[in-house]
Amino acid sequence: MKIQKEQILDFNKKGLESHNEDFDFLANKLSKKGCNVSEIIAKLAEFQVAIPSWALGAGGTRFGRFSFYGEPSNLEQKIQDVGILHSLTQTAGAVSLHIPWDIPSDYSAIKEQADALNIKFDSVNSNTFQDQKNASESFKYGSLSNTSKVVRDQAIAHNLDVINIGNKLGSKSLTVWLADGSCFPGQNNFQTAFQNTQNSLIDIYKGLPSDWSMLIEYKPYEPNFYSTVIQDWGASLMLANGCGDKAYTLVDLGHHLPNSNIEQIVSILQLKGKLGGFHFNDSKYGDDDLTVGSIKPYALFLIFNELVYGIQNNPQNPDLAWMIDASHNVKDPLEDLIQSLEAIQEAYAKALLIDQDALKAAQLDNDVVKCQEILQDAYRTDVRPLIEKARINSGGVVSPIKAYRSLHVRENLITERGKNTVATGL
Repeated sequence: MKIQKEQILDFNKKGLESHNEDFDFLANKLSKKGCNVSEIIAKLAEFQVAIPSWALGAGGTRFGRFSFYGEPSNLEQKIQDVGILHSLTQTAGAVSLHIPWDIPSDYSAIKEQADALNIKFDSVNSNTFQDQKNASESFKYGSLSNTSKVVRDQAIAHNLDVINIGNKLGSKSLTVWLADGSCFPGQNNFQTAFQNTQNSLIDIYKGLPSDWSMLIEYKPYEPNFYSTVIQDWGASLMLANGCGDKAYTLVDLGHHLPNSNIEQIVSILQLKGKLGGFHFNDSKYGDDDLTVGSIKPYALFLIFNELVYGIQNNPQNPDLAWMIDASHNVKDPLEDLIQSLEAIQEAYAKALLIDQDALKAAQLDNDVVKCQEILQDAYRTDVRPLIEKARINSGGVVSPIKAYRSLHVRENLITERGKNTVATGL
């Protein structure tokens, strides 16, 4: 299924009058406050978030998985789904592949398909948390950190293969997330596991093309519940520094212990020029992989305040790789992703409203009340008309969820693909 421009134009006709009224009111109000509305809209239109190929089907837990039917059963269909998301939102202009789940059978054809949908290939992701078909060694007791050099070499070779695949598609970064760790005290020697991981990452780093970067993800627990080798941003940063200038830390919102100050982590990493990527999701208890902004929208806004400040003030930090990393257990995956994209844009737009100069002055004066007022004034602003305007200007729809349902996207996908298709991945 492909959504045509005529369908978007026809849908927008129904909501343009109401949108224009809301936008004119908000734009006038913001302009009086000194906000450059046109500049904010331009930044929103430029902001693109990668869709992970594994998030286009139904997610699941270790207890069960329930299909939504019409799931993409191959890479071509996954890119079709990303194209649907991008045509509606105009902010999903990239796809992030997970290898070996999504190895193209025809690279030229896949690139041609993506180009036709204006989709780029974002960071490629390796997988050493599962044993792959026909693999000679098992990752049961770790991959890059394993006590066996033979196992470590197999994990290194896999990552180098992933780089080669991504290079053929035009990707520019490799994301490494390790499940390596231990479930019981005494199971691993912490120092040995960490040093093995460092040495393995260095070997992978040597295989990076000159214009690539390596993004090192961290997570405090799961699937191991006593220790994780790369358990926090400090461990990730040490490993990145140990590899070289092209290695960076990747922050996943769900990969923190409860009540961690993620905005502070983001800020310090940008100051040090070592924040390379960002995975969006939300959580109540741990790595819940819920819809972005569905649980802690104010926390997301505070994180974006630091991101916006860093983008403006930390030229030493590279452009960031943005991606959604979520699981869809009870929602239509595409609707869930649309809601996440909306929440990301909303938090970004509100952060762009903050007068950073006024906030800095209040901080220097130790005016705590004014600092809070500046932040909350931006947060309480309904910025949806700005996001709608950015979408419309880019060729998207006023209301993506309403359009998705009005155009009967899921029903059409079921008609095309049937009810028995299952997306590759978890």
